[in-house]
Amino acid sequence: MTRLPAGAYTQPKVRVMLALGFASGLPFLLTGATFGYWLRDAGTSLTAIGFISWVGTAYSVKVLWAPLVDRTDAPIFGRLGRRRGWMVLAQVVVALGLLAMAATKPERGLLVMGAFALMVAFASATQDIAIDAWRIEAAATKDELGLLSAAHQLGYRAALLVTDALILIFANHLGWPLSYGIMAALMSVGVAATLIGSEPVRLGPDGTPERRATAAPPGRPFGRSAIDAIVGPFTVFFRTHGRLALLMLAMVSLYKLPDFVMGPMATPLYHDLGLSKDTVGSVRASIGLAGTLLGVAAGGFASQRFGYMRSLIAGAILQGSAVAAYALIALSGGDLRVFGGVMAAENFGTAFAGVALITYMSSLTSLGYTATQYALLSSTYAYLGKLLKGFSGATVDALSKSHSAADAYALFFVGCGALGIPAVVLCLVLMRVQPAGRRLQ
Repeated sequence: MTRLPAGAYTQPKVRVMLALGFASGLPFLLTGATFGYWLRDAGTSLTAIGFISWVGTAYSVKVLWAPLVDRTDAPIFGRLGRRRGWMVLAQVVVALGLLAMAATKPERGLLVMGAFALMVAFASATQDIAIDAWRIEAAATKDELGLLSAAHQLGYRAALLVTDALILIFANHLGWPLSYGIMAALMSVGVAATLIGSEPVRLGPDGTPERRATAAPPGRPFGRSAIDAIVGPFTVFFRTHGRLALLMLAMVSLYKLPDFVMGPMATPLYHDLGLSKDTVGSVRASIGLAGTLLGVAAGGFASQRFGYMRSLIAGAILQGSAVAAYALIALSGGDLRVFGGVMAAENFGTAFAGVALITYMSSLTSLGYTATQYALLSSTYAYLGKLLKGFSGATVDALSKSHSAADAYALFFVGCGALGIPAVVLCLVLMRVQPAGRRLQ
């Protein structure tokens, strides 16, 4: 495998990818775990918090409108190019949605606030479709794809640090509404990066440069082109990977289950243990940051050095173990030494797994259908987890009827960690049955 020169890490496209990764990660927790912390502060039940986390389902059904983003220009901002136009449009809608959430507040009704959260989630999912396509199409080589994927994860994880740690400190001193307003302003990072970045060469269904933006190719009716835009990405994917396609999709769908399902209950755990927002924010911003940086670096190195499948297996084991370790936080009563250790492990494991999975999924896409095929894969990895996490609060509440609150949380997190075992098994099966000539290492 060709090694990239050290200067590659300072390339303009890599810096743009870091900022786009930040913009991609910023809205995620603001409609998920951090939103749940705000709701718990306002006295919302765990069951309701779990159910309202279903607004994140938008990320798992984005494949439904990915063909539109893949093959047409965005309204208003289309002159920026197909990828950049959709990015800016989505970023503006995300910022407006976050401002609307800040102005609404939980006390004025969960239904209205949930509707604005859903708006943010749908716009964020649309942004992800365009950013993922840009990342894959901007990469000149396989090694550069790994580099851009690692840069994306680093930016993404930096955004999670802001929305999972720093925002808690802001909320403790400034209140939740103003803190969400600050997050809306930070979406300008993504807008700036999009305007600075260059538009990748537009590719047609055959992977060759496309001459015209929206018209059907000469001799092909528009209706036929529309059908190709919707059906083509899926037929090409299954034709390329054959009988292994379903096995790949099954593995991808199970890979992030531990992280997704435990997500809505992590911040309520901190609240119920009496940990202050300043304490949680400080630990996650220091020890958590160190774990994230090490995890991203290790995941990128492992993907290039040991191959996709071995990295996926290692990531799944690390991620599941780190999620199960949250039980130690619950049983320790919020001991800061235990809390810090688990934060380091969780951030390392999920960052490592994230880089491994993104690099693997990126390698499966075909040029010309980049956005739709990657949306298929990312929707697949998100759908089951987003569905099941809605029941997380009801599960903890049910366990609390026969166990103490600490034991209920502990059993829940151990169960979440065990959800990673099937993905490890499927990775091992893929390594064994995939033909050597087509094996993705």
